[in-house]
Formats: sequence, C-alpha cells, structure tokens
Amino acid sequence: MVSRFSRRELAKLAGLSALGMAMPAGAAEKKGKQADLRFTPAPFPRGFVWGTATSSYQIEGAVNEDGRGPSIWDTFSHTADKIADHSNGDRANEHYHRYKEDVQLIKSLGVKAYRFSIAWPRVFPEGSGAPNPKGLDFYNRLIDELLANGIEPYATLYHWDLPQALEDRVGGWRSSDTSKAFGDYSGYVAARISDRVKNIFTLNEAGRFLNFGYGWGIDAPGLKLPTAELNQARHNVVLGHGLAVQAIRASARKGTKVGIAENIAACVPAFATPENIRATELATRELNASLLGVTLEGKYTDGFLEYSGKDAPKFTPEELKIIGSKTDFVGLNIYAPQFYIAASDKKPGWDVLPFPSSFPHMNSEWLRIGPEVIYWTPKIAAKIWNIDTIYISENGTSSEDKLRDNGKVYDLDRISFLRNYLTQLQRATAEGVPIKGYFLWSLMDNFEWIFGYEKRFGVYHVDFQTQARTPKLSAAFYRDVVAKNAIGP
Repeated sequence: MVSRFSRRELAKLAGLSALGMAMPAGAAEKKGKQADLRFTPAPFPRGFVWGTATSSYQIEGAVNEDGRGPSIWDTFSHTADKIADHSNGDRANEHYHRYKEDVQLIKSLGVKAYRFSIAWPRVFPEGSGAPNPKGLDFYNRLIDELLANGIEPYATLYHWDLPQALEDRVGGWRSSDTSKAFGDYSGYVAARISDRVKNIFTLNEAGRFLNFGYGWGIDAPGLKLPTAELNQARHNVVLGHGLAVQAIRASARKGTKVGIAENIAACVPAFATPENIRATELATRELNASLLGVTLEGKYTDGFLEYSGKDAPKFTPEELKIIGSKTDFVGLNIYAPQFYIAASDKKPGWDVLPFPSSFPHMNSEWLRIGPEVIYWTPKIAAKIWNIDTIYISENGTSSEDKLRDNGKVYDLDRISFLRNYLTQLQRATAEGVPIKGYFLWSLMDNFEWIFGYEKRFGVYHVDFQTQARTPKLSAAFYRDVVAKNAIGP
C-alpha cells in the first residue's frame, strides 16, 4: 500500500498528521479526547496509603545518649576501611533532636504515613535483661508528634542495629538466644506503643543483613560464615520473627496488625508468555524459600532442603509452627529486578538469565532500572502465597543530587525513576493486586550503610555539616502524586 505514494507525498501526509490537519475539522479534538480517555491510567485505590520511610541508625545520631547501648553498626562503622567515606552514624541527621522539624518535612509531602524503626539497643542496651527506662521516651515523643500532625506511624522493630552485647555474648543471629531476646523485646515495645501504633513490622530485609553481614563480610558484623552456619542464622532470624509475632499478639492492643518487610528476591519474566510467567512463579517461590517463603508457608520447600543438603538448617516442627505464625500483611522492599526468568524444559523448570553489561542502572550501580519489577513481583507473590495485604515498604533511588548555586536540587533522574515505577505500580493495583500502600525510600539523605554519606536516597537534601534540609524537585513530584492519588495528567 505504501508503494502508491511518493516519498514527498508521504512526508506531506506525516506533517499534516503531526499538526492534526490530516482529518476533518473537529476530528483532531475528538480523537485527542478519546486518546486521553484511553491512555489516562486509573487512580490508585481509594484509601491507598502514601508514606515515606527511614531507619534508626541511618538518621538518629545521639548514639551515646539516654542510655543507648552500642549496636553492631556502631562497632562496624568505627572499624577501619569498612565505610567508603570513612564516616559513621554517630551524628547522622541528628533526627533524635530534630524530629519535630523532620515531621514537618513529612507533612509537607502530603503523605499520611511514616515508617520508622526503633533501635533495639536504646530499649535493651544489653539486648535482653533490664530495659532502659529512657529507651522508648524518644519514640513516644515521635509517635505523638506524628499523630498530632495527622500522620500514621508504622513501626519497624529491627532494621539491622543489633545490640553489640548480643553479638558478643551469644554470637548474634548465630544463636537462637537472639531469636528469644528479639521476641521479648518485641512484646515489651508492642505493649507500650500499640495504643497509638496500629501497624508493626518485625524485621527489615533479612536477606540483606544476613547475606551481607553474616555471609560475605560486607555489612555488620562483618562475618563470612560457612554455608551451614549461615543457613542456621537464617533459621534463627525467621524464628525470631515468629516469636515476635506471637509476643506482639500477646502483648499489643487488640486490632494491632503485624507483618514483615523483606527485600524479596524479585523475579521478572523475560517476556510475558504463559510459560515464562509460570517459570517466574516457580523461581520466586524457590529463591525466597529460606526467608520470606518459610514465614508465609510455615515450611521449607523440598527444593531448598534438597539443594542445601548437609548444609540445611536444623529445626523442629514446633519451630516451623512458630515461624509460620499468621501475619496481617507483607511488606516488600522493591528496587530493582534481581532475576529475569525464562522457562526451561530441564529441572527445576526455569533459568536465570545473565544481565548484559549494558543494562541501565541508576547512580548506585546495583540499582538496575526495571520498572516492571514493581508490577510482577507483588502480583506473583500475592498469587503463590495467597497474600491479601501488601505494602511496598521501600522503593526509591539514589541520585547525584547536586545542590545548585540557586539552592535547588534538580533530581530529574529520580523523578523519571519514580514516574516509571509508580506507573507500573498503578498498573498492578488497577488489576486488583492487593497493594494497600507505598513507602518512598527515603524521606531525606542519610547514612547509607557501607557507602556512608556518598549515596543520597532522600527527597530532601541534607547538608551534613549544617544539617540544613532542602526539598529536591522530587519532593514536589511526589507531593503531586500523593495529592492526585495517581500518576498521570
């Protein structure tokens, strides 16, 4: 059909079409309206929870105040050559003293929820035994300030700052004594905050702090355990989660909801054929078997136990029952696709595909750009584990975040990242995936673990010398999304 036209005629038609002139008068306006209706995505569900998130060691500072004991991250960050910029969290964002100012930053975003973590060594400086009388005072002040400003508090009980005393005394998560201590700590805290805090996360990102901290020596406490010992530590962590769930149920006000936040091994089909989607479901279950899977199923998969062989963790039926204690929600921390999956006719029925060197990434090299991950991962998780309430408990990106001479930060790459990820999240909710809320990581720049202060994830820029907080362009973008409850015009 193209052969009927000359190149000049085709060019003319293309130009007229671009101007809306290759159709009768009024047709372009009508067609435009139809296109708007067709391509404008549905809003997020009514009541969708918009929030932001931080963690205790990354922002609080005040590490030696009001009876707080040292954590493994205090020790680790003060060890030579462990942190890229040779910094530590001693001062961090001074949130411990600036929390009222920071609550106003949250409020100005228009969000109605804030996920923060409680520092275990503030409450129990020795990890167990006698609680510190001043341990919860700061969090009570923070919770009251949040509620006074119309912001719902979501508390996390463990975001990596294990009391150093437990690491020294029993070997940290290498011992089930730490699991029991975590249960006791969780019950103590829940009894005292659940009059105001209705949603409690037990653990944050067990997959990260175990593999990096106990397996590869990259994070605190800097260990490289043999596989069998690492698997046993994994088991002790999920046992700690189960004991915490039971303690919260026993100690908290009626109606308190509890769940876990995990950086799920995020699997995405290479492309969306039925075979690849099914393969991705199988891969998601097996690659999460030792942590998220066992908490949701109350058992280890046959595939995990077979693969682990003699290195499989030792456990009892009673422990599995505790680990599988029913939760009310699941938090998924989703940043990047970790695995692209293709179907295979060989056991186990799926292949993990290699990433090409040209695969795009953000300012942090590990943060590969794959917006579809925030669609597929919760969709698949909800199906294979029959989850009815999911929160995206973390999502965001680092950026160069240069403060310009005019006092502005034009983080266009972060806006692009969030726009594309939130569009895929909106796609998921429109299809009925039970995602009830989203917590942007992070409220403000902070101590980014082994990267120190070199990587900035906040929508507020922080000058760590003056502690000045400055909204980035992404703060305005996120405020607009929250106000509209949608991505779109």
